[in-house]
Amino acid sequence: MNLILAIITRLFVLFFALIPFWLLYIIADILCFILHRVFRYRLTVVRSNLHKSFPEKSEKEIKRIEKLFYQNLSQIMVESLKAFTMSKKQILKRHKIINLDDVSDLYDDKYGGIIALPCHYGNWEWGAMSCRHLAWDPIAFYKPLSNIYLDKYIKNNRSRIGTELVSIFETARCFVNNKDKHKIYVMASDQSPSNKAKSIWVKFMGIETAFLHGPEFYSKKYNYPAVFVDIQRVRKGYYELELTTLADNPSELPPGELTKLYANKLEEIIRIRPENWLWSHKRWKLTKDN
Repeated sequence: MNLILAIITRLFVLFFALIPFWLLYIIADILCFILHRVFRYRLTVVRSNLHKSFPEKSEKEIKRIEKLFYQNLSQIMVESLKAFTMSKKQILKRHKIINLDDVSDLYDDKYGGIIALPCHYGNWEWGAMSCRHLAWDPIAFYKPLSNIYLDKYIKNNRSRIGTELVSIFETARCFVNNKDKHKIYVMASDQSPSNKAKSIWVKFMGIETAFLHGPEFYSKKYNYPAVFVDIQRVRKGYYELELTTLADNPSELPPGELTKLYANKLEEIIRIRPENWLWSHKRWKLTKDN
């Protein structure tokens, strides 16, 4: 069954390879209707998250964000399938870093690496691949799929542009093996953690929220500068990335401070364009009481 699923996925990829971008977004509109109105994909979760995050907004405003969220999600889904057959030139043309000079001082021999902290906002799939804009070799951490055929296919495909994918279960070993080798470690940090005991709790969207401990732990342990990655859609199929240094000497920060800086920056961009975040994720399934 796993092999059959992998074959079906590759057929989908071949189908999307033949589709021009203008047609891709017509498919995205159809997919949006199916997800939102027919299957009502995670609609209860989306609405719950929006009401928690924006108690001050009217029901009309919440539904407007909800509709725009499903449009955003559908575009990301078809773009992610298209990415399997996009060239490096296409990816870098459509996903540009607009302020590389602002972080040029971090490419210094005194820093053995940089930790890039993106989020599930904008097209994060293209974001991981567009790291080739950066001067140092990128390593992106991901959770392996249970389907070994699909996992191998996705890993090999995403790595072809130059971004090395490493399992989250090999994070510690990866940092040890690449210590001071001038790598950029890409660690998406906005999902709900599985290990509550190690979670870092900060106020986010007005709610006490558990965050992953790994990004802060490794940034402080190796004193690698931490950089927030903001991905904004400028029009269909085109994105701009803006990099913001959260800390150039994270080991000097008190516990939890780096995570707080990340959460504050994430909240800032969400409040400007809330529809671009992944509201279908059960972000607040952990509470301090449960």
